[in-house]
Amino acid sequence: MIKNNLSAVVLILVSIFFISCGGNDKFKIEKGKVGEITAKTTVNDLDNLFKNDSIVKNLSEGALGDSYFQDEDEYLIFEKGGKHLLTITPNEQLDSVSTIKSVEIHDARYQTETGLNLNATFSEINTNNNINRIESTISSATLFINDYNITIAIDKEELGLKDFSSQKVSLQQIPDLAKMKSFIVWFN
Repeated sequence: MIKNNLSAVVLILVSIFFISCGGNDKFKIEKGKVGEITAKTTVNDLDNLFKNDSIVKNLSEGALGDSYFQDEDEYLIFEKGGKHLLTITPNEQLDSVSTIKSVEIHDARYQTETGLNLNATFSEINTNNNINRIESTISSATLFINDYNITIAIDKEELGLKDFSSQKVSLQQIPDLAKMKSFIVWFN
């Protein structure tokens, strides 16, 4: 009798452990995957994937618009309560069967296996990930992490450099406590 009760308790504890570990996948970032979004996810799938959240659609004018500079479509995902989670950009404008081009992360709960999340400092990024290259833009330095197909932008103000300069940036120039400006996962 005691052996049967002990077995039942162990079985329940193991089940709870696996259920609680499985729940973290909602915020897990892998190469080609952000939570439940994969390279095969289409714009049509977003309503189902985020049925408990709010989706704000910023649609471009597409090829029919008058604007020479056409914005891309964006799908902003907000958790109930208003917290901005993600900004999703599809490959094709105004196409409901288009797959996903990129996902910009706005919530620190989304993270990689190495612990890379929106709140990571440069020191944490550099220690736990392989930074493949750095590109300088006028206002930021962009880090490329190919293991996850991620780009991370760090504002040049964080680097102590003047805005609007094309000065190249090396890993050694980035302060350990520099914070990221944007965190994007690419699906191409």
